Amino acid sequence: MLKRTSYDAVVVGAGVVGAACAYYAAKAGLRVAVVDRGPVAGGTTGAGEGNLLVSDKEPGPELDLALLSTTLWRDLAAEFGDRVEYEPKGGLVVATAPAGLDALHGFAAGQLAAGVDAVAVAADDLRELEPHLADGLPGGVLYPQDAQVQPALAAAHLLRASGADRYLGEAVTALRRGPGGAITGVVTERRELAAPAVVNAAGTWGGAVAELAGVRLPVLPRRGFVLVTEPLPRIVRRKVYAADYVADVASGSADLQSSAVVEGTPAGPVLIGASRERVGFDRTLSPEVLHRLAAQAAALFPVLRTVAVQRAYRGFRPYLPDHLPAIGRDARVPGLYQACGHEGAGIGLAPATGLLIARQLVGEKPEFDLSPFRPERFDEEE
Repeated sequence: MLKRTSYDAVVVGAGVVGAACAYYAAKAGLRVAVVDRGPVAGGTTGAGEGNLLVSDKEPGPELDLALLSTTLWRDLAAEFGDRVEYEPKGGLVVATAPAGLDALHGFAAGQLAAGVDAVAVAADDLRELEPHLADGLPGGVLYPQDAQVQPALAAAHLLRASGADRYLGEAVTALRRGPGGAITGVVTERRELAAPAVVNAAGTWGGAVAELAGVRLPVLPRRGFVLVTEPLPRIVRRKVYAADYVADVASGSADLQSSAVVEGTPAGPVLIGASRERVGFDRTLSPEVLHRLAAQAAALFPVLRTVAVQRAYRGFRPYLPDHLPAIGRDARVPGLYQACGHEGAGIGLAPATGLLIARQLVGEKPEFDLSPFRPERFDEEE
């Protein structure tokens, strides 16, 4: 017979989004459990770079989430201190051609109107900000609000601070529903966790969890690789990326896309990305992608040409077709809440997602309209 324990809410997923949902739900006074098929940060979170970005988001719902999260991450950094390696170092987006600079300036103008801090940087001033940048770049835009955390540490400390009971290494096998169809809890391989609310924060597996409740959420995995160099002095001060990256993020193509994204870390290694391709859950290491990333990074920072790459890792971003996450109460199943589909922005958007979910769980009004993120929107498009 399965063990049975009761909670106010069960969060499925122990990545940073699930951890943030547990943290804010507990702060709202709820008794919370977190269940995951693997360890804390064992999925997308553990394969992330820890980006907290506003620079890559056009005005709209996702940018609203990012701006709220920017404030919340600062609060969390004050609470956790150096334990999550929070760095408010800013981001620098550089154009590689004059036409790209015009497009970048136009993009930044729209962001400025939406509340983003964006400062145009002339070609002659780029190397004052990043002394090792390549010569001949036409200019860029500085984003002081961009920051970074160590994602696995952030997830672990959010979970610990939540006080939630954790059931790790236990896959959810069923979602319990009452006579009227409302959620009554989850079942794992070892136990039953009773609760009137279940939060689906299962990342790339969010679609499978939604299916357990009989609803469709078309989450797809989008594979990406990251290179990690040998430890170095701080030769890259900020997160620096080519303007092409913004278009790659917004693209819905299944084909391979890559653009130079380079940043230093407190421990010394430089992280190099970013690639995107939809190949299912194929974890095969791709030499083609790794060589392309290395070449693009060296073109942006020539000093990296002689630096050794110590390792490469890959992960799967949880992608939804309209590039917006599913956040909030699922109108199709009473008691089901969705918090997945953030693609590569989940670490940055986690605090806002968790706070907004917690508001709904306790019947309070969220900070802004959640209708663009409604989980049932994909059914409406059929």
